[in-house]
Amino acid sequence: MITVLRELWTDTPIAFWLVLAAGLYYVVMAVRLTIVDIKHKLLPNRIVFPSAGIAGVLLLSASLFMLDGGTALRTVLGAVVMWAVYVVLRLISPSSMGYGDVKLAFVLGLYLGFIGWSAVFWGTVLAFLFGAVWGLALIVTRKGTGKTQIPFGPFMLAGALVAMVAG
Repeated sequence: MITVLRELWTDTPIAFWLVLAAGLYYVVMAVRLTIVDIKHKLLPNRIVFPSAGIAGVLLLSASLFMLDGGTALRTVLGAVVMWAVYVVLRLISPSSMGYGDVKLAFVLGLYLGFIGWSAVFWGTVLAFLFGAVWGLALIVTRKGTGKTQIPFGPFMLAGALVAMVAG
């Protein structure tokens, strides 16, 4: 995202401000969702659904100002692909993946798709890697077992953030 912002600043200032607003919104959304998910193991629709709309409008508007239909298409497809992957995971193992995670995947796919397919890939991989490391830490410290359920939203948000910043 930082590289994208740097390029937009010189090429398309309006798109720069739209992407910056989307990034700042991401931080606010991520903090709110992380707190709620850790406390209640829930990613509420009242945060996730508006986030999809806000991210979609800001990022797609930016791609229009960039005159880049490919970025707009990739933004939408990134969201659909991530959502579909999480739907499949939910169908395979309903007890390990909540519907909130599936809905959040769509939102994160918008952000990551805007950046590129490698960001979609790495944001997803990092989420599972961060979650696995946390799960192993719980097992090693004997604060959990292999069956301990952990809120996955914070790991999804962290993985996407790393992919966006490194992107």
